[in-house]
Amino acid sequence: MPPVPPAKPDLPVPKFVDSLWCVYAVSVVAAWNAEFLTYPLDLIKTRLQIQGELNKNGGKVPYRGMMGTALGITREEGLHKLWQGVHAAFARHLVYSGTRIMTYKVLKEKIFKQQSQEYFPLWKSALCGVSAGALAQYIASPTDLVKVQLQMEGRRRLMGLPPRVHGIWDAFRKVWASGGVRGLWKGSVPNVQRAALVNLGDLTTYDLAKRFILGHTNLPDNHIVHVTASCCAGFVAASMGTPADVIKTRIMNQPLDDRGRGLLYSSSIDCLNKTIKTEGFGALYKGFVPIWMRMAPWSLSFWLTYEEVLSLIGAKAW
Repeated sequence: MPPVPPAKPDLPVPKFVDSLWCVYAVSVVAAWNAEFLTYPLDLIKTRLQIQGELNKNGGKVPYRGMMGTALGITREEGLHKLWQGVHAAFARHLVYSGTRIMTYKVLKEKIFKQQSQEYFPLWKSALCGVSAGALAQYIASPTDLVKVQLQMEGRRRLMGLPPRVHGIWDAFRKVWASGGVRGLWKGSVPNVQRAALVNLGDLTTYDLAKRFILGHTNLPDNHIVHVTASCCAGFVAASMGTPADVIKTRIMNQPLDDRGRGLLYSSSIDCLNKTIKTEGFGALYKGFVPIWMRMAPWSLSFWLTYEEVLSLIGAKAW
């Protein structure tokens, strides 16, 4: 009688909850939650960044300040206008947030072979964060362009200017008609630069802060750790990303000529030089307070939602 071969050990069956597509979906859900909660601050930030720049007629958009802008929008346009363009923001995060988280995890775990609690050098984490943010933002840049234009429509109407767009699909159609594919990626260079810096601050800081706390304290992987790490991430991201965000907003909001070229700025460098020359270096940090006030709760809302959903479905923690 032939010998019975030894039984093969059962191999773990891959679970969908630990797949990259599940990570993508959870990232989008977490981003939508964070975006809705903090969107009014993003709208206020965008309006603040436009204030002080020259328009094509040589006039300036008047200064109002953070609270003045918020109260002005509520009083002159209606409370609901604080969420104007939020559907475009949701469309952006359908592409952006899933791509950035999935790319970061692929680079960290597949390329650099990093395990959950192993030491991960700062330069590797930074490279993952910059690459993930830049790739995700480049793909999602058309949706960001539409979002910025929708955010400015209420202000244009109050200034007596005709509306440029009447909704997200109308915005896409008009951008395509005026500039083609190139027009959809208007402002993509400063947009990608901003996203690279923001994700260097957000993804890298959250990853490092969480692992540092878990490695140097007796705290379990709980909400206290998530809150602390996300607060650090929000501040660093706001500090690094605000100048690029100002440039990005101004380039995306500028009017175009019949060839799809900007009437105010020819490039991100030109916008940077003109902003500093006419308004001073401090103009690069216009909107920093609402950016920080938004990024801190945004990062907190995103990471708490992300970690909680992963825990509820039984997936691996970040």
